[in-house]
Amino acid sequence: MSSLIYNIKHIAGILGIKNFEVQKDAIISKLVIDSRSVIDPDGSLFFALKGQRDGHGFLKDAYANGIRNFVISEAKYTRLFPDANILLVQDVLLALHTIAKYNRNQYDLKVLGITGSNGKTIVKEWLYQLLAADHNIVRSPKSFNSQIGVPLSVWEITAIHTLGIFEAGISKTDEMDALASMIKPNVGILTNVGEAHAEGFVSLKEKLLEKLKLFNDADLFIYAPEYTAGLSTYDLPGKTKFSWSKKQQADLQILFVEPIDGKNYIRANFKGIEIECLIPFSDQASVENGIICWATLLALGYTPEEADKRLEKLTRVSMRLELKNGINQCSVIDDSYSADISSLAIALDFLNLQNQHPKKTLILSDIYETGKTNRVLYTEIAALLKQKHVDRLIGIGTHISESASLFDMEASFYESTQAFIDNFPALHFNNETILVKGARRFEFERISKLIAQKVHDTVMEIDLNALAGNLQFYRSKLLPGVKVMAMVKAFSYGSGSFEIANLLQYHKVDYLAVAYTDEGISLRKAGITLPIMVMSPEPSAFDAIIRYNLEPEIYNIEILQGLIGFLKTDQYPIHLKIDTGMHRLGFEEPDLSDLLKVLTETRKVKVASVFSHLVGSEDGLHDEFTRHQIERFTAMTELISETLHYPFIRHISNTSGISRHPESQLEMVRLGIGLYGFDAALKNNTALQTVAILKTTITQIKHLKPNETVGYGRKGLLPEGGTIATVKIGYADGYSRAFGNGTGRMLIKGKLVPTVGVICMDMCMLDVTGLDVKTGDEVIVFNNELSIAQLATQIGTIPYEILTNVSQRVKRVYFYE
Repeated sequence: MSSLIYNIKHIAGILGIKNFEVQKDAIISKLVIDSRSVIDPDGSLFFALKGQRDGHGFLKDAYANGIRNFVISEAKYTRLFPDANILLVQDVLLALHTIAKYNRNQYDLKVLGITGSNGKTIVKEWLYQLLAADHNIVRSPKSFNSQIGVPLSVWEITAIHTLGIFEAGISKTDEMDALASMIKPNVGILTNVGEAHAEGFVSLKEKLLEKLKLFNDADLFIYAPEYTAGLSTYDLPGKTKFSWSKKQQADLQILFVEPIDGKNYIRANFKGIEIECLIPFSDQASVENGIICWATLLALGYTPEEADKRLEKLTRVSMRLELKNGINQCSVIDDSYSADISSLAIALDFLNLQNQHPKKTLILSDIYETGKTNRVLYTEIAALLKQKHVDRLIGIGTHISESASLFDMEASFYESTQAFIDNFPALHFNNETILVKGARRFEFERISKLIAQKVHDTVMEIDLNALAGNLQFYRSKLLPGVKVMAMVKAFSYGSGSFEIANLLQYHKVDYLAVAYTDEGISLRKAGITLPIMVMSPEPSAFDAIIRYNLEPEIYNIEILQGLIGFLKTDQYPIHLKIDTGMHRLGFEEPDLSDLLKVLTETRKVKVASVFSHLVGSEDGLHDEFTRHQIERFTAMTELISETLHYPFIRHISNTSGISRHPESQLEMVRLGIGLYGFDAALKNNTALQTVAILKTTITQIKHLKPNETVGYGRKGLLPEGGTIATVKIGYADGYSRAFGNGTGRMLIKGKLVPTVGVICMDMCMLDVTGLDVKTGDEVIVFNNELSIAQLATQIGTIPYEILTNVSQRVKRVYFYE
């Protein structure tokens, strides 16, 4: 939001729109790209961006949410809303950039620009912590660093700000110029440059040069020579340069890094003297990000003593919302480390995504450093909570408590976190979704511990952003109008139930598919309203199928006739399964005459879709058979269509079919394992994101003498002795016995360590000889480095089995950024 007054006519002038007629005067305070994420409808300007989904298709949704100001690029929509202000431009994204650039140019403030492959967001947030005492800072929300995220961030600059900190991310050439023109950094900071997001570049050097464009006009450039290899100092941007390095001479030359009690003590040479600092984290990524912040403070003129003092107080940055089970059948969304208007709006959108409980509760602390009076701030928040349909507010802090009269809803207020905790026994939480949102100083993690179920040491973390990203990846491969059926059978391939379905419903997939009726019932009870196909309907479940509005797969005459005999109403939707070569379930050509006879003689059912299953779509060896399946399916569905005389959806393509066989898309595709980050048709799952991480902890360390054995049957043997770690996962958790005796590997502190002995029911043992480990250390069973595909190879199975075998007793924790 800009402190300048931008009325809609002013915006039209900035965009060069002539002869613009104002339908209703409006002061624009918010730029909106998502029709669902609206804070202030009257002051919002909606941009119909064209990307993987065309924003013009969501104009009606934005209008329904109260927006009356639009930027569009398709003339046919100009008369869609007679009472709305419609700004017609050639390029909507360029219009967004133009407005952001204009706003940036109105303010003369120091700006730090950050780019690199990794660490941008953490460095930005830590610099905010380090510099907030001296400046009123505007910064990118979360990781808003793209062609869309940057303009939304820059728009937030107002007259009260004295420092801006913005990050910029690119994925291909010729992207940085636009970001640089909006950010206009005085100080440039280059973080780690590696292989991440390298697909759009022919070489690492090309990627580096594109990133450095951000700093072409910077007064100061802060970097590590290791990440600018191949370029001379003269080739680097910045009127002044400040370098840091662990390996060579630099302005800040790191001499050594020494771990101390979960922290890292760092000593360096600076201006001919030795200086020191303490980074309060143990992992190597945090050490590197901390050194970048150290270099930045020194380059900005802070003394080594002051820099050390501030760095030691750094706190961990949590960029993700965490969804977990709570007490008394509640769900808890934990965002207990930050509180500002932008992140509150994001968190409330995630709260609204949850449909599994009838009540939505917000626990909110005071919000600081907004530049607004308390009355203005909490009036805005009250309107936001009403718009987002929050049922109950618990406010904690003196400022929000003093503003209690502004909140027209069920509400209670406490002066402090401790006051809330003291009153907790008298509060009642039951069957509700609770969002915990607090500024760091309020220590809301104490509240989260009270209302969340204890999470076991073995957990599977599910990245909902990664799953949404995978969905968009496959959508980008579809022809216009092709629908998506998402497979959520088998507990969403082990990843969750309503948690996954809520996200898919939010992202507007067209259908869900489950294996059994009880899975569909669970989704309906959790508030899922999407059409749901049941793939294995039993006659005994017909009553429940109809009661919960589920749609059965019909694969033989007996099931069809049984359903028709049960139905009391007409036109009930069904899905016909055709066997084109799988030879598992489904009607074949000789069955069609009997099938069509039954269908034409009844009005009780209506065919919603006809589908089949590709057998080998991932493998080029089977391409001829795949083409045969598609041809056979097309011929059979043509015959069905000619007989029924009404349209239905056809679908045969699965995950790998979307990747390799665009001709198989038809009217709908079925997306399964690809959602969760695996596609046998893509080498190394290129472009897919890892959705699930399974982790556990070390229970005990033991030191063995030579030839001592480990585990049942004395199967584990360390001939030369060594150290073993017992970890809290076994075959009852889904870690197969086949991983025993060194077949399986896990990651500890970035090192692969083998299993020792047989896998027990609740635990197993690892050979950690030579590693510095202790009880409580984290152990990775699978993640993006040690993938499920690698685990499947280790025991001769497929990723599906690894993922779906993770037991229900392993707690799932869901993250959303």
